[in-house]
Amino acid sequence: MLEIANLSVTLPSRRGPLHVLRRIDLSMAKGQIHGLIGESGCGKTMTAMALLGLLPEGAVVAADRFRFDGDEVAGRVKTLRGRRIALISQDPAAALNPVLTIGRQMDDVIRSHHALPRPERQAKAVDILAATGLPDPQNLLRRYPHQLSGGMQQRVVIAQALATGADFLIADEPTTALDVTVGAQVLRLLRDLVASRGLTVLMITHDMDVVAETCDRATVLYAGISVEEGPVGALLDHPRHPYTQALLAALPDAAPHGARLAAVEGSIPPPTETLPGCAFAARCPHATAACAAPPPLRNAGGQSWSCHLELP
Repeated sequence: MLEIANLSVTLPSRRGPLHVLRRIDLSMAKGQIHGLIGESGCGKTMTAMALLGLLPEGAVVAADRFRFDGDEVAGRVKTLRGRRIALISQDPAAALNPVLTIGRQMDDVIRSHHALPRPERQAKAVDILAATGLPDPQNLLRRYPHQLSGGMQQRVVIAQALATGADFLIADEPTTALDVTVGAQVLRLLRDLVASRGLTVLMITHDMDVVAETCDRATVLYAGISVEEGPVGALLDHPRHPYTQALLAALPDAAPHGARLAAVEGSIPPPTETLPGCAFAARCPHATAACAAPPPLRNAGGQSWSCHLELP
């Protein structure tokens, strides 16, 4: 469904070029939920913006391969937005217009993508809202966003994405603004929609529990670079890249009760910096002189990772 190889995005600035994405590799099969993992500033959302054609003005995009459903994306990414690719925002309250009813906002989306008379558009809106598990969707059309709970707002945002007819959804931290119970319900809904409608989902998150519960495969990003990719079970149980290992070691459950939590010392290199060698070398406890050169790509057990370190 999606094939990206060596994607880079550079933005102009007064401080010089900003390398917001350096080397992104991403491959997703149809009907898959693929996690995009990493700390803030690693390039998760910028990768999504490149897929949606929503990069800032002046962005320079390059890639060895950038295909969607078998076709090259170059020059036509904006034509895919809404028609084939849709975004589920991390903040549903901000994504919905507070002065328009849910019915009006659903109708705006459906009218933009489907040539249907008004009664059919309304019926379609009711059907899609019902598919997301919202109660009494007919009455819901007359309500405003502030009259809904956070979980209901997120379901409406998911319904809007479905209303476009898109079969590839980008879920950008979809549970961030929700409590744990409601967040789990939204994740269950996404899994059900993937199974029932044949959707493909790119799940952007820093929450490893979300990855473990929801995703089939995952890619770990660091400083705008894909550093590890593989099946979720293997990646979480046996991480190969030192950065993935450090992320998992920093989880609260990884530390014994009462012990100090692990931390990844240092910070991500700024986007103004050129990185001729391993981007993680300055923070890596295993770094050697070899890390001044670009790391090789290694493969084992369905996982791939870029590192000079040879792991069992």
